[in-house]
Amino acid sequence: MSDAQSTATTAPAAARDGAAGEVLLEVRDGLGRITLNRPRALNALTQDMVRAIDAALTDWAADPAVRGVLIRGAGEKGLCAGGDVVSLHASLTGGRFEEAAQFFRDEYRMNHRISAYPKPYVAFMDGIVLGGGMGVSVHGSHRVATERTRAGMPETAIGFTPDVGGSYHLARAPFHAGRHLAATSAHASGADAVALGLADAFVESARLDELEQAMAEALGSLEAPSGDAGRDGTRDEAAFAAADEVLARFAVAEGERPDSALAAGREWIEDAYGRQTAAEVLAALDERAAGGGEHADAARSAAEAIRAKSPTAVAVAHEAQNRLAAHGQDLTVADALRQEFTIGTHLMREPDMAEGIRALLVDKDKDPTWSPARLEDVSTEDVAGHFEPVSGVDPLQLG
Repeated sequence: MSDAQSTATTAPAAARDGAAGEVLLEVRDGLGRITLNRPRALNALTQDMVRAIDAALTDWAADPAVRGVLIRGAGEKGLCAGGDVVSLHASLTGGRFEEAAQFFRDEYRMNHRISAYPKPYVAFMDGIVLGGGMGVSVHGSHRVATERTRAGMPETAIGFTPDVGGSYHLARAPFHAGRHLAATSAHASGADAVALGLADAFVESARLDELEQAMAEALGSLEAPSGDAGRDGTRDEAAFAAADEVLARFAVAEGERPDSALAAGREWIEDAYGRQTAAEVLAALDERAAGGGEHADAARSAAEAIRAKSPTAVAVAHEAQNRLAAHGQDLTVADALRQEFTIGTHLMREPDMAEGIRALLVDKDKDPTWSPARLEDVSTEDVAGHFEPVSGVDPLQLG
């Protein structure tokens, strides 16, 4: 029995300021628990919440009493609906771009920390998991989807592109399904998430509390870590093995979980989204829709969804996927985050992001005026420019 089995309810001192009540932190039975606690806002992440989570993870990585971390959302609707971008609207319209960039710096550093965490990081991807919600879950070592999961990167709907490191996982998804999710802002089900590598296991939502308890019991019963396990980036192998065993016990077998609708559409998705540019993707979708056949309706719906999004954002998101895929097996989360930051520093200075936030989340008229208005009017040069650093903006630094 280790010290981690003793019960304690503590929040790291560095994490108590700013986000009090919005992020609940507790260490008990070897498990550091993070609960996003803004259910009325679908647990959307504020900058203070991001900083609180990052501070907790930093402290817990060096704490031998913490053998793993679990994150979940308060309320019935889901883990997290994304970053609180409404708060960014005033910064963008007021031209305070460095203020907005600092939010992304803080969030992306937290995302990177999760991706390299030396202890098991268990994420309950139950219900709504969008944008920033993906950032606090999809990089974890043990990602749990359920029959209620609705996961996605909806940024093109607000004139932005998939970020929080999400573009890394979209680029690695099979049959170009990540490009489909990025362009259309479509939601993936729990079965889709497992099929695309966005989650590791499918667990019935009614069993999540039981799973959390089993994780705590397994981690809390471990012998004290030896050497530097869990510190300075050294993996706590005993804790990872324990978490693996627990999750395997709860996971629904492949033949018993629901089928993935996205996997069933592999042929048409792979064909359409394998094109070099977003405009070519849209043309391929239109051609399939016009030709009739089994997947004509799905292609038509995808084309309609793309036309409703920011043309610039769609074009840039597709090229971002091209560039990340070119890394092959050498691609890292840090690569994706740095590219996302460069793209973001451009998009926040352009009209579509502020307009998209206004239309979808501020005025809620859902009638944005994009500039340019058509995907065909976004030039290759315009797209390429988003991958060049903005003059005077420091690049993203990741530890």
